[in-house]
Amino acid sequence: MSVETVVQERYAEGAQSRQEALCCPVDYDQSLLALLPQEIIDKDYGCGDPSRYVREGDVVLDLGSGGGKICYMAAQLVGEQGRVIGVDMTDDMLALARKYQQPMAEKLGGDRVEFRKGYIQDLALSLDALEQRLSTQAVSSAADLQSLEAWKQQQREASPLIADASVNLVISNCVLNLVEKKHRQQMIEEIFRVIAPGGRVAISDIVADEEIPEHLQNDPNLWSGCISGAFLEQEFLQAFLDAGFIGVAYDKWDQQAWQVVEGIEFRSVTLIATKPAHTQLFDGGDAVIYKGPYQSVHDDLGNVYPRGQRIAVSRRTFELLADGPYAGDFVCISSSTAVNNGCFNAAPGTLRGVQETKGSLHGGATDGACC
Repeated sequence: MSVETVVQERYAEGAQSRQEALCCPVDYDQSLLALLPQEIIDKDYGCGDPSRYVREGDVVLDLGSGGGKICYMAAQLVGEQGRVIGVDMTDDMLALARKYQQPMAEKLGGDRVEFRKGYIQDLALSLDALEQRLSTQAVSSAADLQSLEAWKQQQREASPLIADASVNLVISNCVLNLVEKKHRQQMIEEIFRVIAPGGRVAISDIVADEEIPEHLQNDPNLWSGCISGAFLEQEFLQAFLDAGFIGVAYDKWDQQAWQVVEGIEFRSVTLIATKPAHTQLFDGGDAVIYKGPYQSVHDDLGNVYPRGQRIAVSRRTFELLADGPYAGDFVCISSSTAVNNGCFNAAPGTLRGVQETKGSLHGGATDGACC
């Protein structure tokens, strides 16, 4: 059977009755769980809590949303102006999530959660639309298959399940490892596609500390149990860097392995990343100081920050460092006056004169100016 079939069957069972083998201990925010139906809590399977990265006003996309637990937690955090979209391929899990959609909307004071059927490696194709077409136009010849493929491509372009640059935050809880390896590059490229510039990623998943032998990868029970498909520790980070993300980091790393199979340690982590903004490199007179403890650091955009020195940065880079994964490492100094020095073209590591930032607040907040 295909990986998709094995995973669907395992999680369809999980929607009917709790599967203890799929559970990894997680310290969820109990105040957010208090609003959820017990059935959703009992039939949830994850290894982390990506809801902790949700901000008010976010449009959140949950990949492999299952019974909707993380979606309904996130919905309490996005507020009235935010939205949450869950994508899953398993009918039983979607049915469980939708079962409580109206009661949860009443508790939340608004219907801000929706669930869509799709593959997380192909976020442009609606499986509901595909199944509707197949119910009226069967595939019984090579010509029919060719027509179907053309329809699918047209559907992706004209009516994508998730539109380009339409979400602020992509989250997932122990699902990416369930996708076949041959589809993973496409999956992460799809994540990049749907996130708006400046948007973020928070992915909780399982990583392995060494190569997983083929006989373990061919074990359907271990694959659907979040073991055999685990990313390697460095591979997981590199996959997001290769797709174009910056600030890629492990924000959570469990001290103890979740499971050990044939000497291989499988551990829960949470990966965070940012999609670069596309705004002009505007020089607003801003500077940052890297606090240390290292002699110097450089980011994924090629900027260099010697310890303790005021480095000139563009407004785009300033905002990234002030309110992102780097925030705790830098003193961010915005210009004390609204200045526009034109296009930022200083070489990496260029010092910013002290006089240019006299009287400015030293912290992590911008003054609201933008290009």
